[in-house]
Amino acid sequence: ILRVHDRALVDFLDSTRGQPSGRIDQDTYYCAESFDVARLAAGSCIDLVLRIMRDEGGSGLAAVRPPGHHAEAGRAMGFCLLNNVAIAVRALQAAEPDARVLILDWDVHHGNGTQHIFESDPSVLYLSTHQFPFYPGTGDFDEAGRGEGLGRTINIPMPPGCGDPEYVGVLQRIVVPAATWFAPDLILISCGFDAHRDDPLASMELGPSGYRAMTRIMHGLTDSLCRGRLALVLEGGYSLLGLREGTTAVLDGLTNPPSASEPVPPIDLVRGSVLAGLVDRVERIHGRRIPGLGAA
Repeated sequence: ILRVHDRALVDFLDSTRGQPSGRIDQDTYYCAESFDVARLAAGSCIDLVLRIMRDEGGSGLAAVRPPGHHAEAGRAMGFCLLNNVAIAVRALQAAEPDARVLILDWDVHHGNGTQHIFESDPSVLYLSTHQFPFYPGTGDFDEAGRGEGLGRTINIPMPPGCGDPEYVGVLQRIVVPAATWFAPDLILISCGFDAHRDDPLASMELGPSGYRAMTRIMHGLTDSLCRGRLALVLEGGYSLLGLREGTTAVLDGLTNPPSASEPVPPIDLVRGSVLAGLVDRVERIHGRRIPGLGAA
């Protein structure tokens, strides 16, 4: 935890153990057991990632709460106390210093905490699809990393109303070329289900077929790039139907990956479409570094 979060934040969270419930901000609250549960969630993610890297299982899903991707190094926010994904990656880096990790965040909100923790780290490629403008207000196209990590952050801010074609198309035409260029040792997905069409906190239109296709794309990608090493960590999702349909679709995508003869069909890049606009904006910023952006 202290590889990711400031001592002051950890001490504050530790001080809430056994105390009456309270709020850190308008969205983020705690109760007597919150910090213990948050540590268990982070530990579960560490265990999953290290087991996968030891080839004890090619892929897996950590169905944990509270979520983590909004938690900054020194601030809990957005329902998140500890950044589960970041803690798991730092644990992996401690065990295998040369490991390269790709983080795909398909939660409907931008993972500000994860981006800021890794934006100067060239060994981590962070990609985020998220509704924009929307909470927390970060994640525009031009946020592309800092210092040695310049080019290792790829944001795909999407307008409200995007559904299966836009999400699947973004993965095929932006995420797949970027992953192929980066050549990670592990792909880790911040797997939020709040882009589901039934979610009350957002305005996206993803359905089960979209989540299934996205999982199949990423599973197939790990087979070709990193020996099938794929870890998913639950983030947001505030509709019971969305959580049920999304989780079922993801597990189906993990257990039934596409064969070479039955890949996920490519989404057409139609001039003037939302997808074409997203690809164009990302290509303007990252096209000099990443070959093949826009191809499927």
